[in-house]
Amino acid sequence: MEKERLIFHIDVNSAFLSWEAADRLKKDPAALDLRTVPSAVGGDAAKRHGIVLAKSTPARRFGVTTGEPLAQALKKCPDLVVVPSHFEIYTENSRKLIHLLEEYTPDLEQFSIDEAFLDMTETIHLFGSPFQAADTIRRRVRKELGFTVNIGISSNKLLAKMASDFEKPDRTHTLFPSQIREKMWPLPIRDLFLVGGSAQKKLEALGMHTIGDVARCRPELLSFHLGEKYARLIHDYANGIDQEPVITQPAARKGCGNRVTLSRDVDSLEDAFQVLLSLAETVGARLRADQMLCSQVCVELRDWRFRSSSHQGLLDTPTDSTSVIYGEACRLLREFWDLTPVRLIGIRAGKLSERNFIQMSLFETEQDRKRLEMEKAVDAIRSRFGTDSIKRASFLCRDSLVDHAASKHKHLNHFQKEDQHDPDSHLPH
Repeated sequence: MEKERLIFHIDVNSAFLSWEAADRLKKDPAALDLRTVPSAVGGDAAKRHGIVLAKSTPARRFGVTTGEPLAQALKKCPDLVVVPSHFEIYTENSRKLIHLLEEYTPDLEQFSIDEAFLDMTETIHLFGSPFQAADTIRRRVRKELGFTVNIGISSNKLLAKMASDFEKPDRTHTLFPSQIREKMWPLPIRDLFLVGGSAQKKLEALGMHTIGDVARCRPELLSFHLGEKYARLIHDYANGIDQEPVITQPAARKGCGNRVTLSRDVDSLEDAFQVLLSLAETVGARLRADQMLCSQVCVELRDWRFRSSSHQGLLDTPTDSTSVIYGEACRLLREFWDLTPVRLIGIRAGKLSERNFIQMSLFETEQDRKRLEMEKAVDAIRSRFGTDSIKRASFLCRDSLVDHAASKHKHLNHFQKEDQHDPDSHLPH
């Protein structure tokens, strides 16, 4: 018989603040432990601007929340100790954590800078019971690395992640399918993974306030108000259904992509489409320069809480057209984004093939051919006279969030994570 999967989700408690505290204590054992006082990471306390990236447990008792303006947090807690962020510290601590976790299973997926999934199905017999193994990991992290983690245990990634969000800090929790009704269904809707503020409002307007309400709702009703794919996803999640594997190996084919950190959070389709157009310009140009075509487009987002998500789709015909890539990216964004504010947007083109070895489409129109010739002409002009020598009119008539050709080309070695440790440069899957 096939073994039931055993998945651990490891989540660093108040990651940025914990890593700041651990670093300060390492340099000076007599330093103030930020975790023991009302404190927060992010912004400039003197100028009272910026947002709260992470807060301590004592700060939470004053009502300080992650993502709120620093000025508002200081009104709630005038004695709040505010420290600036140091992403090089967070990157190093993240690497140390992953290195430790790799001792327990080769099947590891880093989900974000401070989260990871472990598939313990084939290795748990080496470390005792699931609870024993999880508690061993927690103790080692606390002793060897100087910070704490929560660990969720279940038979799939969704439930393991939900379990790790239960009581904190430094705890191990289980959430197996038999425990869903008791432990998960009473929780508020917003606690369900991938339910943002917009979806929450729509569901509450329908009289649904708990995850159990969503689980018991007819899927057709959810689809009418939220769209079929998203409704099916959160209905499955509310019932604890998730078949996604722990992704440990990169896909075989190469891809190319680009992503950009924005000057401000974006919460409208209009602004997001403008960013996607800028990204599609660079991705399409790179494909044409390399004589490659893509059959897959993926849109990636990171929201203001540093949570990452992505959605991908297959194209009917391989392409290197900026317009086609942009159109598909917009379609994907509409399907999976609930307008939760995002700080980073990316496009990846995957399933690449060489232009000289593909079957021509029978449905390519004269307009399609003219558009591609136009894009090649633009490439030639920019190559000779510089990237800024020609740009689309839509980047001239508004105060754009990004340049017309955002950032530089990012050539991925695989269609998977790129520099997953750096929260400000790239998007993990």
